[in-house]
Amino acid sequence: MKLKFTSITLTSVAFVVFSLFQSVAFTQETNTDPAKPVVKFNPFDGVIVGGYVDNGAFINFTGPGVSLTIKKSKFLLGMLPSLRYKEDKGLFKNFPITPNLGVGFTYCYNMIAFQVPLYYNAKTATANGRWNIGVGIGVRLKYK
Repeated sequence: MKLKFTSITLTSVAFVVFSLFQSVAFTQETNTDPAKPVVKFNPFDGVIVGGYVDNGAFINFTGPGVSLTIKKSKFLLGMLPSLRYKEDKGLFKNFPITPNLGVGFTYCYNMIAFQVPLYYNAKTATANGRWNIGVGIGVRLKYK
């Protein structure tokens, strides 16, 4: 029985993401007023996300961006350095794993992260360039 590359990839990403729940030690930082919103720029927010976009899977790490923290919630807007997994169906095939840089919005509550990324596919001889929207779920490694 031949399995599809995307189903194996999604299963592997889900296994890695959910296994991090058991293996990551979280530190609590004391804040004098936890209800006060905090806005700051971070080079890395400690969020790993796996998800689906453009008939393929992705795994990304939230990169440079701006974050807003309110109590246990964190809103992130920034760049997403990623690895995308997509199997081509045409006559000429690209390598299925490619590095990619996306941009997107991530919402974190405690350790869970939900993401809406945007990735750009460049223009080729057979298709116009366009932005693709995706969805993802992951874990927040640095919980403060």
